[in-house]
Amino acid sequence: MDICQLILDDHAEQRRLFGQIEELDPRQTEALSAIWGRLSDFLEAHAEAEEQHFYPALLKKGEGANDADDGTVEGETEDAIKDHNKLRDAVRAVDRHQVGSPAWFEAVGEANVINSKHMAEEERQGLTDFRLNAGLEVRHRLGVAFAAFVARHVTGVTAVNKNPEAYVERHG
Repeated sequence: MDICQLILDDHAEQRRLFGQIEELDPRQTEALSAIWGRLSDFLEAHAEAEEQHFYPALLKKGEGANDADDGTVEGETEDAIKDHNKLRDAVRAVDRHQVGSPAWFEAVGEANVINSKHMAEEERQGLTDFRLNAGLEVRHRLGVAFAAFVARHVTGVTAVNKNPEAYVERHG
């Protein structure tokens, strides 16, 4: 079990759930509500699992990869935490609209854009960095902890924005 692969698998599931929402008729509010509820819980559980298990380890093992803004693991991590905060805010914005309304679909679309950009960066930067700099034993140990966290929090966790700089200072 490799934490990098588990994160990639979660990303695929997030893309699949956003795709399901896009395919539904706005009048199918019960289905939209159910799928959005699952997706929004999953997004937060995934982000929190990364923040508890992946990013602290990346700060210790990583060196910065590919197109990280400042080329450092600290910069990669701060950017990821900022992205998680933006996504949390976007998820909360969806919940301010009536399910199936044009405003609701627009808010879901904004959350999808934020999440898609974040996943692409994370896949090019943090995950690449970690695969290059952390051995399989470490990735397996973290994968077990990550999988257990997500499983325990299948119905979500409380969304709390974090200060990216304080996060890096605390875990770096």
